[in-house]
Amino acid sequence: MPKIKFFDTTLRDGEQSPGVNLNKEEKLQIARQLERYGMDRIEAGFPASSKGDFEAVQAIAQNIKKSTVLGLARTVKSDIDAVYEAVKDAAKPAIHVFIATSPIHMEYKLKKTPEEVVETAVTMVRYAKEKFDHVEWSAEDATRSDRAFLAEIIEKVIDAGATVINLPDTVGYATPEDYGSMFRYMKEHVPNIDKVELSCHCHNDLGLATANTLAAIQNGVTQVEGAINGIGERAGNVALEEVALALHVRSDYFPYTSSLKFDETKRTSDLVAKLTGMYVQANKAIVGRNAFSHESGIHQDGVLKHAETYEIITPALVGVTPNTLFLGKHSGRHAFKDKVNAFGIDLTEAELKEAFQQFKQLTDHKKEVTDDDIYAIVMEIKTDSSNIDKYELIQFSVSYDTKDTPAATVALKTPNGAKVEATEQGSGSVEALYKTINSLIDEEITLIDYQLNSVGGGKDALAEAHVQININEQINNGRGTAQDVLQASANAFVQAVNRYYIHKNANIKQLVHE
Repeated sequence: MPKIKFFDTTLRDGEQSPGVNLNKEEKLQIARQLERYGMDRIEAGFPASSKGDFEAVQAIAQNIKKSTVLGLARTVKSDIDAVYEAVKDAAKPAIHVFIATSPIHMEYKLKKTPEEVVETAVTMVRYAKEKFDHVEWSAEDATRSDRAFLAEIIEKVIDAGATVINLPDTVGYATPEDYGSMFRYMKEHVPNIDKVELSCHCHNDLGLATANTLAAIQNGVTQVEGAINGIGERAGNVALEEVALALHVRSDYFPYTSSLKFDETKRTSDLVAKLTGMYVQANKAIVGRNAFSHESGIHQDGVLKHAETYEIITPALVGVTPNTLFLGKHSGRHAFKDKVNAFGIDLTEAELKEAFQQFKQLTDHKKEVTDDDIYAIVMEIKTDSSNIDKYELIQFSVSYDTKDTPAATVALKTPNGAKVEATEQGSGSVEALYKTINSLIDEEITLIDYQLNSVGGGKDALAEAHVQININEQINNGRGTAQDVLQASANAFVQAVNRYYIHKNANIKQLVHE
């Protein structure tokens, strides 16, 4: 059976989702999970776009051993050079070069004639080939491009050294028949097409991304590009987990294999949701909370008698298992370390010590500590990579009465070691808490978004808060996990503020160095 390769762009196209702002350590943890998931290729970012993105791509390239690591580049020498410097230490380095080919993009965005676009594409693919064996070339907005022109430029970039040709539905405009026929046309009209892999990249603006991707596979595509949970610009990219399970469940119709380990699906989805703050809708296919729930009495009766009456995918297939008791208050450090190792997460001794202390504190208040609880604790520690001086929440109190205005008192330790304290009122407990913290920070801060979710279920479930703030015209995200919702909310706000200072200090160091 032929193999479909999976190309993940969660860390590049997915991170372009409004409100998503991942730091280097978070990107690295997602990349490691994608490798555990069995992803063939990981597009780690756009190195030329910023110093931070360059460093994140470089860190991923140096740590990922099984998956191919790519960086994105425009058809510009400096972009290609940046990708090379970022991924050259990867076990399997590669580059993804793109240029727009539709009339509207060539005229209004590139301001180039079709002939100039062909010349630029060929020249830059040839330059990239000098540095990389694996060169993917994309025709941005392919579905609104002239097919004869597409065939012409594809033939020439293949001759220049491209090894993968990607024809994306950049604006989610295509329908399945239309998208499939485009690949069929290229196979019939590009004489050297058999020298390359064909790849598809679908956006979901019309809700057709999965259908279009499957149509492309039916017409010769052997690589699928997309993002976990379908995140990405506008309505997002195709959700890779949907394509993977469609191919598996309907193997009678799609006779293909893949390298994905399906039982890592849910954990991969949960990690991306947690770190991006883009939580999955309850009825999302494959990974949504309701994907394996049955409300109807008829459905429940059928599932109890025989699961396949209403379940075409078993929960265990995608890694959804009963959230069983993990460890208790009498569990030792060795057992805790074994469980962390089972997650596939490497902790330093200092990180392990901190995680174990937090676990012990949790067992004092939570009767049943689950795998999800432990995973949440570990990821909070693992993705907080800063060792600079920062704001520290010492303590806080919130008073609430239905007859009185809520008030909060907060004590913080500042980056220079001073202790500051203030009390403010607000229309609600969280607002009072945030106003108080804000009053202690010497910056202009506006809260843009606030979300609250639970880790697992039950009345003693951990709370996970996610905030987005605008601090001095810079957008920063923060995340906090605690058993108490106000504690989680306070932690998230303080983390978002600290991320601003991390970025600010990094820029100052760079200026001094230069």
